[in-house]
Amino acid sequence: MKKLLQKRLKNEKGLTLVELLAVIVILGIIAAIAVPSIGNIIQNSKLNALKADAINVLSAADLYFVEKGSADDATVTTETLKVEGYLEDSGGFPADESVTVKKVKTGNTISGTAANGDTNIIFSEATKNGINNTEVKSGETISN
Repeated sequence: MKKLLQKRLKNEKGLTLVELLAVIVILGIIAAIAVPSIGNIIQNSKLNALKADAINVLSAADLYFVEKGSADDATVTTETLKVEGYLEDSGGFPADESVTVKKVKTGNTISGTAANGDTNIIFSEATKNGINNTEVKSGETISN
Protein backbone atom coordinates (compact mmCIF):
# COMPACT_ATOMS: atom_id res chain seq x y z
CA MET A 1 0.00 0.00 0.00
CA LYS A 2 2.77 2.37 0.94
CA LYS A 3 4.62 1.66 -2.29
CA LEU A 4 1.46 2.30 -4.31
CA LEU A 5 1.01 5.75 -2.71
CA GLN A 6 4.65 6.63 -3.20
CA LYS A 7 4.45 5.57 -6.84
CA ARG A 8 1.35 7.71 -7.43
CA LEU A 9 2.91 10.72 -5.68
CA LYS A 10 6.04 10.43 -7.80
CA ASN A 11 3.95 10.43 -10.97
CA GLU A 12 2.38 13.81 -10.09
CA LYS A 13 4.34 16.36 -12.11
CA GLY A 14 2.49 19.60 -11.12
CA LEU A 15 -0.06 21.80 -12.78
CA THR A 16 -0.80 21.56 -16.46
CA LEU A 17 -0.92 24.64 -18.61
CA VAL A 18 -4.71 24.36 -18.93
CA GLU A 19 -5.14 24.26 -15.13
CA LEU A 20 -2.86 27.25 -14.71
CA LEU A 21 -4.77 29.24 -17.35
CA ALA A 22 -8.07 28.34 -15.69
CA VAL A 23 -6.84 29.73 -12.36
CA ILE A 24 -5.61 32.93 -14.04
CA VAL A 25 -8.96 33.43 -15.82
CA ILE A 26 -10.88 32.92 -12.55
CA LEU A 27 -8.66 35.43 -10.73
CA GLY A 28 -9.15 37.92 -13.58
CA ILE A 29 -12.93 37.60 -13.34
CA ILE A 30 -12.83 38.13 -9.57
CA ALA A 31 -10.60 41.20 -9.99
CA ALA A 32 -12.90 42.64 -12.68
CA ILE A 33 -15.83 42.38 -10.28
CA ALA A 34 -14.01 43.58 -7.14
CA VAL A 35 -12.14 46.66 -8.43
CA PRO A 36 -15.22 48.77 -9.38
CA SER A 37 -16.95 47.80 -6.13
CA ILE A 38 -13.97 48.95 -4.09
CA GLY A 39 -13.87 52.22 -6.04
CA ASN A 40 -17.53 52.88 -5.20
CA ILE A 41 -16.91 52.14 -1.52
CA ILE A 42 -14.07 54.67 -1.42
CA GLN A 43 -16.16 57.34 -3.21
CA ASN A 44 -19.12 56.80 -0.87
CA SER A 45 -16.81 57.02 2.15
CA LYS A 46 -15.48 60.39 0.96
CA LEU A 47 -19.01 61.72 0.42
CA ASN A 48 -20.15 60.50 3.83
CA ALA A 49 -17.09 62.11 5.46
CA LEU A 50 -17.98 65.46 3.86
CA LYS A 51 -21.56 65.17 5.06
CA ALA A 52 -20.28 64.40 8.58
CA ASP A 53 -17.99 67.45 8.40
CA ALA A 54 -21.03 69.62 7.59
CA ILE A 55 -22.95 68.23 10.54
CA ASN A 56 -19.95 68.90 12.83
CA VAL A 57 -19.79 72.51 11.64
CA LEU A 58 -23.54 72.90 12.24
CA SER A 59 -23.17 71.46 15.76
CA ALA A 60 -20.28 73.83 16.53
CA ALA A 61 -22.41 76.73 15.28
CA ASP A 62 -25.27 75.58 17.54
CA LEU A 63 -22.95 75.94 20.54
CA TYR A 64 -21.68 79.27 19.29
CA PHE A 65 -25.17 80.72 18.86
CA VAL A 66 -26.31 79.44 22.27
CA GLU A 67 -23.29 80.79 24.13
CA LYS A 68 -23.27 84.13 22.31
CA GLY A 69 -27.03 84.60 22.58
CA SER A 70 -27.24 85.42 18.90
CA ALA A 71 -30.40 86.84 17.37
CA ASP A 72 -32.30 85.05 14.62
CA ASP A 73 -30.72 85.35 11.16
CA ALA A 74 -27.23 85.68 12.70
CA THR A 75 -24.38 84.11 10.72
CA VAL A 76 -20.99 82.69 11.62
CA THR A 77 -18.11 81.41 9.47
CA THR A 78 -15.92 78.35 9.95
CA GLU A 79 -13.01 80.75 10.46
CA THR A 80 -14.74 82.34 13.46
CA LEU A 81 -15.71 78.94 14.87
CA LYS A 82 -12.07 77.80 14.70
CA VAL A 83 -10.59 81.01 16.10
CA GLU A 84 -13.00 81.06 19.04
CA GLY A 85 -12.46 77.37 19.84
CA TYR A 86 -15.85 75.95 18.87
CA LEU A 87 -14.39 73.93 16.03
CA GLU A 88 -11.05 72.15 16.19
CA ASP A 89 -10.96 71.09 12.55
CA SER A 90 -13.30 72.10 9.77
CA GLY A 91 -12.64 68.87 7.88
CA GLY A 92 -13.31 69.24 4.18
CA PHE A 93 -14.41 72.86 4.58
CA PRO A 94 -11.92 75.69 4.27
CA ALA A 95 -11.53 77.62 7.52
CA ASP A 96 -12.28 80.99 5.97
CA GLU A 97 -15.13 83.35 5.21
CA SER A 98 -16.47 81.23 2.30
CA VAL A 99 -18.41 78.81 4.55
CA THR A 100 -21.23 80.31 6.59
CA VAL A 101 -23.76 78.97 9.04
CA LYS A 102 -26.98 80.92 9.39
CA LYS A 103 -29.15 80.75 12.49
CA VAL A 104 -32.82 80.16 11.66
CA LYS A 105 -35.76 79.08 13.80
CA THR A 106 -36.19 75.72 12.08
CA GLY A 107 -32.52 74.74 12.48
CA ASN A 108 -29.25 76.22 11.38
CA THR A 109 -28.29 76.09 7.71
CA ILE A 110 -24.83 75.77 6.16
CA SER A 111 -23.65 77.21 2.86
CA GLY A 112 -20.30 76.50 1.24
CA THR A 113 -18.26 73.88 -0.56
CA ALA A 114 -16.53 70.92 1.08
CA ALA A 115 -13.82 68.94 -0.71
CA ASN A 116 -11.99 65.68 -0.09
CA GLY A 117 -9.43 65.11 -2.83
CA ASP A 118 -11.30 65.07 -6.14
CA THR A 119 -14.66 64.70 -4.38
CA ASN A 120 -16.71 67.75 -3.42
CA ILE A 121 -20.21 68.68 -2.25
CA ILE A 122 -21.84 72.09 -2.46
CA PHE A 123 -24.06 72.97 0.50
CA SER A 124 -26.69 75.63 -0.10
CA GLU A 125 -28.59 76.51 3.07
CA ALA A 126 -28.60 72.83 4.04
CA THR A 127 -29.96 71.65 7.40
CA LYS A 128 -28.92 68.58 9.36
CA ASN A 129 -32.02 66.72 8.17
CA GLY A 130 -31.40 67.74 4.58
CA ILE A 131 -27.81 66.51 4.80
CA ASN A 132 -28.73 63.20 6.41
CA ASN A 133 -31.62 62.46 4.06
CA THR A 134 -29.94 63.30 0.75
CA GLU A 135 -28.03 60.87 -1.43
CA VAL A 136 -25.49 62.93 -3.29
CA LYS A 137 -22.75 62.40 -5.86
CA SER A 138 -19.57 64.39 -6.16
CA GLY A 139 -20.14 67.91 -7.41
CA GLU A 140 -23.84 67.95 -6.55
CA THR A 141 -25.61 70.37 -4.24
CA ILE A 142 -27.38 69.64 -0.97
CA SER A 143 -30.01 72.19 0.03
CA ASN A 144 -33.18 72.37 2.10
